[in-house]
Amino acid sequence: MTQDIAELLMYVAPEPIRQANERWLTRILERLGTQRRDTEGLSLLALWRSPNLLLTQTCGYPLMTQLRGKVRVLGRPRHELPDSSGGNHCSLLLGRADQLRRTLPAFRGSRCVINGEDSNSGMNLLRHRLAPLHRDGQFFSRVGISGSHRESLRWLREDQADLAAIDSVTFAYLARHAEAEVAGLRVIARSAFSPTLPYITAATATDKQAEALRQVMNETLRELPDVGEILGLHEVLPASESDYQIVLDYQLEAETLGFGRLR
Repeated sequence: MTQDIAELLMYVAPEPIRQANERWLTRILERLGTQRRDTEGLSLLALWRSPNLLLTQTCGYPLMTQLRGKVRVLGRPRHELPDSSGGNHCSLLLGRADQLRRTLPAFRGSRCVINGEDSNSGMNLLRHRLAPLHRDGQFFSRVGISGSHRESLRWLREDQADLAAIDSVTFAYLARHAEAEVAGLRVIARSAFSPTLPYITAATATDKQAEALRQVMNETLRELPDVGEILGLHEVLPASESDYQIVLDYQLEAETLGFGRLR
């Protein structure tokens, strides 16, 4: 039996979400008759670029800035959740409910937290939304990096930051299964929409192999309706790199307005 890399690491919390993704992935591998290769010690980038990659999920921004031509896009999830529908999602720009600031311009000079500089939902969509509002290339007094959306939410709750952009799928999962993590926060604004996080495989996969894998993903999803319900996931839609050009368009729009980097 072959061994392949298969990991779904973009949405691993709260626990019901992690378990649902694990059940889905385990059943996919059973249907394909393959075993899961150990990935301990592999960085995300190394996992994404591995020639042994069968199935994983990445973010649209690194797909277009670090992985372009090095992986094969299989499809994108059609979540039907608040602020995520039809294969698209957005970022929710959040602040604490007890703050006096209620509009984005009011956050000029405040403290921002992002999950990472390579994140579409945490950085790129936020930069695009704020680009018309900057002054001399600056909007915040400070921009911190938390390492994850959940950690960014903790920074907000504990008054270590004033504004963060959180993937709408992540927010919906936490609001449903871990309400305390979003308690006391309010939506200040929403970003533009972009395609949901792509599923990818190794670049060497043929058209036929990629489509067959997407079909197995969908067939397995239909076999496990409770998994689809927990994930708010109705279908894996066809997708290609060209669908994600919009994230680079958003970057270019911000750069054209003189806001190439969040600061």
